[in-house]
Amino acid sequence: MEIDDIKIYEGRNIYSHRKCIKFIVDLKGYSDIPSKDISGFNEKIVNQIPELNLHKCCLDYPGGFCERLMEGTYIAHICEHVIIALQNILGLDVSYGKARKIEGEIYCVVFEYLYKQTGLACGRAAVELINSLIYKKPYNFEEDFCKIKSILKNEQIGASTEAIIHEAKKRNIPCLSLGSGSLFQLGYGKTSRIVEATITSNTSAISVDIACDKYVTKELLSRQCLPVSPGGIITSSIDLISKAERMGYPVVLKPRYGNQGKGVFVNIKNSEELLKIYDMLRAECEDIIIEKHVDGKDYRILIVDGKFMAASERIPPYVIGDGKSSIVKLIQVINSSSKRGEGHEKPLTKIKIDQKLIFEISKKGYNLDCVLRRGERLKLKENANLSTGGIAVDCTDIVAEENKDICVRCAKAIGLDVCGIDICCENIKKPIKNSGYILEVNAAPGIRMHHYPDKGKERNAAAAIVDMLFKNMKKSIPVISITGTNGKTTTTRLIGHILRTSGLKVGMTNTGGIYIDNKCIEKGDTTGYESATAVLLNRTIDAAVLECARGGIIRKGLAYDLADVGVITNITEDHLGMEGIESLEDLAQVKSLVVEAVKDDGYAIINADDPMSLTILDKIKSKIIMFSKDKENKNLRNNIISGGVGVYSDQGIIIIESNDICKPVVRVDAINITLKGKLIYNVENALAACAACVALNLDIKIIKRGLTTFFGDEEQNPGRFNIYHINNATVILDYGHNIEGYKAVINGAKQIRHKRFIGIIGVPGDRTNKSICEIGGIAGNNFDYIYIKEDKDRRGRKKAEVSEMLMQGALANGFDAKKINVILDEKEALKVAIDKSLPGDLIIIFFEKREPLLKIINDYKIKLECIAESYKVV
Repeated sequence: MEIDDIKIYEGRNIYSHRKCIKFIVDLKGYSDIPSKDISGFNEKIVNQIPELNLHKCCLDYPGGFCERLMEGTYIAHICEHVIIALQNILGLDVSYGKARKIEGEIYCVVFEYLYKQTGLACGRAAVELINSLIYKKPYNFEEDFCKIKSILKNEQIGASTEAIIHEAKKRNIPCLSLGSGSLFQLGYGKTSRIVEATITSNTSAISVDIACDKYVTKELLSRQCLPVSPGGIITSSIDLISKAERMGYPVVLKPRYGNQGKGVFVNIKNSEELLKIYDMLRAECEDIIIEKHVDGKDYRILIVDGKFMAASERIPPYVIGDGKSSIVKLIQVINSSSKRGEGHEKPLTKIKIDQKLIFEISKKGYNLDCVLRRGERLKLKENANLSTGGIAVDCTDIVAEENKDICVRCAKAIGLDVCGIDICCENIKKPIKNSGYILEVNAAPGIRMHHYPDKGKERNAAAAIVDMLFKNMKKSIPVISITGTNGKTTTTRLIGHILRTSGLKVGMTNTGGIYIDNKCIEKGDTTGYESATAVLLNRTIDAAVLECARGGIIRKGLAYDLADVGVITNITEDHLGMEGIESLEDLAQVKSLVVEAVKDDGYAIINADDPMSLTILDKIKSKIIMFSKDKENKNLRNNIISGGVGVYSDQGIIIIESNDICKPVVRVDAINITLKGKLIYNVENALAACAACVALNLDIKIIKRGLTTFFGDEEQNPGRFNIYHINNATVILDYGHNIEGYKAVINGAKQIRHKRFIGIIGVPGDRTNKSICEIGGIAGNNFDYIYIKEDKDRRGRKKAEVSEMLMQGALANGFDAKKINVILDEKEALKVAIDKSLPGDLIIIFFEKREPLLKIINDYKIKLECIAESYKVV
């Protein structure tokens, strides 16, 4: 088996509504050989990956996959299960996978992942393992799997971040990863917030700087009459001894700047020990603080949004002897607990055997090989941080009110929205004013101790943080997603215009570019994942209107999680024979993702006049609005009768109907892009846009104003039936590039008064031969004269190959060959058509690139104006 290609889907996609990776694999002669016919394969794969025994497969019970394996299943299917099993062994909750034949020996293997690099590594390891068993080649699976564990360790988000993301998703707040770490955006657009662990977009940078400087924090709190332990900055060894003797032993040494208890040494009892630790610390940091050691218990108080949230007693790591095991063995037993992991990956952190631990136990007369008496308890570190192996016991309900008040004052003094305060005292039940001290203030406090205490009640700190971030505001901006074969760009622009008319700042993607508040920030065909992400990440917008083309959906899936409104304009023949899309049914499967990925209380907008769009109704879980040009459309009426909404045109008026109430919106002939109702396809686009705005609960007056102030010109709807008058002729620029697009534009143009009807035609090279010939036939049936041109990007076709098929299509319908002029360059074709035009001619060019043609038109206008001026002078 060989991996030929890899695709990564970071959002909902055509295979699953979960994140997936797709491997294109070549089975190298093993596509038709079942596993039972490969000597020893089944036994070895299950022995190597026992997790496979739990897989259900299609039999839907544990062990079902192994039954399939013994009966004889195929390599691609086995690969899918092995990849999922490897991730399960790592503790990752994934289950979706599928394997399908593409052609010959080529298969696609699709599998769910949580962490991209880990998923890729598991996929590659599965292929290597299968190959090693088939070809009986050596492969050190254990070594490779250890590397995968390291990849996961570096990639996995921490417990605090994970808890916050979980709480956001519970509230239907979408989450976008920003980079490869723990930086996430919660929500989209203007209402979004950013978190990195428990640092939020509301957290003051100055406050973080203060909290990170332990000396400045101490000074600031002291001036606020809050209890802090005596201490100061050390300038030299002499200064160190002097200050220690002045405040009295025991003392504490710690870095001025630091976190997670790193470099903190407590309970130092004499000058010899003090100097030794000081020399050790100086090798790692420049600024060192000395403080008076305080006996008592170590408590962490969490303050969120100026309110007391939770409290934990933190207990330093320790071991209890059994009379036979060494200290190092006792530590290993503790570290083997499923609750403990590396860093912040699990509720507790493994106890690290480092120089500090060895030093601490040596002060008590022990080394790692010593055997403790049965029941003897040995504290391994003085520091109680969870990151150094400590445990936490919840004590939220017993904290004295005065202590809560002190902690709230402390957080406000520093200016932190989320704040962890470390307190040392004998009993947190009693006021600490005269019996305890604030030791440190943490700007990014870990919250796993509150979510997963070793003892006591769990406290949902993440919920408090998310609620603070979205207090008194919407959880996210409205997202409107539009797809279809024809009309999606105009519909997208029209929806965006109506929303702007309502006063919203709109982020929009379409085939012309990315727009923020009606300003183009990126030109091009921006209808895919990256362009949609650019809009969703923009923190100034009030709404996102996203055109989602077939290609973008296939390549990377959807950039958003769930839309408020999903629109399908229609599903007709286009792009067939590409990327596995062989039929209209395949195309419908791709397009349907847009209406599947809609919130339960959102709306799917469906064209009741389009037969193929109606085939996907069973995939829709949200509410439905149907639109139609026919008031009596059966599907429209059924939707209204069943409690849905209908938008239709009746006697030249757009009507909204629901619950036996009909509301007129606007006369069709008042909608500029319909050319007084003559452009039927723009009537359909207006209906779709109106339905989307109804779904957003916009006022009818705003919808009417938006529909009547949108023009089909190069400013508001560039490239879509833009009309220019040159030399007493009319020129129309349009992006029609498929059969239905040609039909719609030609039928609309025929409504414009003209003498000769001239077409400049071309088709993208990735259409089927049949489609290209049919478009040639459409041209032959409608135009009086035809110019045939070709796109610069021939998309795999030879030069003049497309133009030859277009000519054949036109001639097949009896068109006069003398009335066809082949000019492959579309700019040159337009120039010739204009130069040879007669008064009253109507010229349509179905373009590839609009801007060069627009320059030609403008040049003609300037030239004509100059000629007119010269006549005036004469």
